[in-house]
Amino acid sequence: MTLDNDFARLSDFEPMRAELTGIRRHLHANPELSFEEAETARFVAEKLEGWGYEVTRNVGGHGVVARMTVGPGKKSIAIRADMDALPIVEQTGAAYASKSPGKMHACGHDGHTTMLLGAAEYLARTRRFNGTVNLIFQPAEEAGAVSGAQAMIKDGLFERFPIDVIFGLHNHPGAEEGAFLLRSGPMMAAADTVEITITGKGGHASRPHLTIDPVVVACNLVVSLQTIVSRSIDPTQTAVVTVGSIHAGEASNVIPESARMALSVRSFDPKIRELLETRIRKLTHAVAEGYGASADIDYIHGYPVVVNSQEETEFARMVAEELVGADKVSTCNLIPGSEDFSYFLEHRPGSFLRLGNGINSAVLHSAKYDFADESLTAGAAMWARLTERYLDA
Repeated sequence: MTLDNDFARLSDFEPMRAELTGIRRHLHANPELSFEEAETARFVAEKLEGWGYEVTRNVGGHGVVARMTVGPGKKSIAIRADMDALPIVEQTGAAYASKSPGKMHACGHDGHTTMLLGAAEYLARTRRFNGTVNLIFQPAEEAGAVSGAQAMIKDGLFERFPIDVIFGLHNHPGAEEGAFLLRSGPMMAAADTVEITITGKGGHASRPHLTIDPVVVACNLVVSLQTIVSRSIDPTQTAVVTVGSIHAGEASNVIPESARMALSVRSFDPKIRELLETRIRKLTHAVAEGYGASADIDYIHGYPVVVNSQEETEFARMVAEELVGADKVSTCNLIPGSEDFSYFLEHRPGSFLRLGNGINSAVLHSAKYDFADESLTAGAAMWARLTERYLDA
C-alpha cells in the first residue's frame, strides 16, 4: 500500500505550469472541428510516444489511445479527454486566439486535452502505480447525433483496450478555478432534436377560408407543446421542450403550403425521455389534424443521459478532497447540457466530473469563452492521483 504523501499532489505539477499553459495555448490557436482533428491527434500521439506509451492512432476516426502497464496489477483504468473545436468566430482578443477563421475552442477541449497530457507525462515519469492506465483522446464530441464516443466504441475501444472503469471531466464556468463538482446518478441530460413539418393548403392571404394555414397550426402547436412538461411530467422530474426554430412563407400576402419547426428536448431519466417522445408525437398529430393539416415528424435521438456510478463518483470525490481540500469539492447540480461521455458510461462504470473555470468565465460555446489556465495543474494532478489511487500497489 502506497503512503498517502507518495500520491500525486498539486505541488508536483507547479513546475509544469508554464509548459501546460504553452500546450493549451498552442492547441487553442490551432483548433480543428469534429472529424478534422488530424493535426491535434498527431501532436498528442507524438508526445505520448515520446513518454513511452503504447499508442494506437485512428481509433474511431482521429481518436488516440495511449496505454501503459506498470507492475503485475490486473486492474485497468481509463481517463478520457475530448479534442475537437466548434465552428465559431473567436472574439477573445487573446494573443493566442484561433489562427483558423470560423473555428474556435469555445468549450475548453484544448484545456481538457492539455490536462490529460500533463497527467500522462507525470505518470510515465514517476510510474507509481500497479496496473494499466488507458488515456483516451476522443474526437468529435461536438458532432451531435453521430459522435466520436460512438465511433470509438464501434471501432472496438472496449474490446481492444480492456477497461474496468472510466472517468472524464469538463470545465465548469461559474465555479472557482481548481474546484471540483461531482454528482452520483444522472448528471447531464439526454438531448434529442425533433424536426416537424406541418403541411396545409396554401393560397392568397385575402382568402384564408380557402386554405389550411400551416402558420396558424404551427403557432398553436408551439403553445400546446409547452403543456407537455407542465401537465404530463411529474413535477419532481426535470425536462425541457424548447421550440428553437420556426419557418414558414416568404411573402406577407401568401399563405404558405407548409411550416417547419425544430425542437430541442432534454431529460434526465430514460422513462421521461420516452414519455416526452410519445406526447410530442401524439400532440403534434392531434393539433395538425384538428386544423385539417398533416404533420411529418423526424425524431432524432441525441446523446443519452450521463449517469455516474455511485462507487466511482464517491471514489473520485475522496481523491479530489485529498488533492484540493473538502472546501473546494461540492455536489454538482443537474446540467441540462449533454455529453457523449454518456455512451462510455453505458458500457463501463465510471464518473464524469466538472472542474471550475472561474466565477466570471464566459459561458460555454460563447465567442468570448476561454479556458482558465489556472485550472490546468489541478486537472492534471487529479487525473494522476486518481490513477495512482485506483491502481495502488
